[in-house]
Amino acid sequence: MTGRRLAALAAAASLVVGLAACASGGSGDEPGALVVYSGRSESLVGPLLAQIEDSTGIDLEVRYASTPEMAAQIAEEGQASPADIFFSQDAGALGALSKAGLLAPLDPTVVAAVPAGYRAPDDTWVATSLRSRVLVYDSEVLEESEVPDTIDALTAPEWKGKVGYAPTNASFQSFVTALRVDRGDEAAEQWLRDFLANDPKSYDNNVALLEATDTGAVELGLTNHYYWYNAAAEKGPENMRARVHYLAKGDPGALVNVAGVGILASSDRPDDAARVVEALLSEQSQLYFLEEASEYPVLPGITSDAVDLPPLESLGGPDIELGDLDGLEQTQQMLTRVGMI
Repeated sequence: MTGRRLAALAAAASLVVGLAACASGGSGDEPGALVVYSGRSESLVGPLLAQIEDSTGIDLEVRYASTPEMAAQIAEEGQASPADIFFSQDAGALGALSKAGLLAPLDPTVVAAVPAGYRAPDDTWVATSLRSRVLVYDSEVLEESEVPDTIDALTAPEWKGKVGYAPTNASFQSFVTALRVDRGDEAAEQWLRDFLANDPKSYDNNVALLEATDTGAVELGLTNHYYWYNAAAEKGPENMRARVHYLAKGDPGALVNVAGVGILASSDRPDDAARVVEALLSEQSQLYFLEEASEYPVLPGITSDAVDLPPLESLGGPDIELGDLDGLEQTQQMLTRVGMI
């Protein structure tokens, strides 16, 4: 994440972070506050981080912006970053910062409970929860048996103008990065061009995309599984037209990505930061991700009757290292080149 795009992202991140800090009354100079740069939204993780403050006794100053903005901010600040912890929406941003030498190794006794595929090989970051890419579909128009099982099927003429997506969303861009890693840049760009030629409808975010599917504006939508489960928990699935469909295991569209956390190598409070990481991997936090966010826990054996998710082992995209999803800049350049962003 270097060059002109990094500078632009960093500038945007500086503005967003500064506004967020002013709005919250926070300050990087606040004595005793551990600084968390969060690419996860406040509405989703704010209550959990408040619980962690109470359980650890560590004051947290949390700055919220998108994961790409926060990662660019850290890369721009380098060793002078005020951040102690980076809480990321996806593995790619963590992988990029790790490869830049900006993340410190985590306590191996803490992260050992997380399966190896969901943490960095050098333990510089660890997943905190998991999510699957899915299709949502309009059940008043389609039977589930009619819904495609692969992303390649979405370029067929029968789906022209009927598919929604959110191209500026970090999770869509992670999917494209996975497609690049799995098939190579040339094949990935060709799929994007074929998909775009099929006249898909663009939405600002996954919430708007799900709403469009639920109201019949589109028949299919590329999104993450938890958007549907969270909406169903709020509205009742019987009150929704939209349903969720998992793509074929091994397909790039079935990518299981992670949210995760790393400690900055420049942090002057690594012990306190390590306690926060440990708290994010506690049974209480893992249950929060499952029950409140409908995400998969990363610790084996964490279950709840509150959410009926398919078994994690039944899901999965291409066989790639999640830390290799660090080519965000190249992915954004490709999306710009084909005219998606």
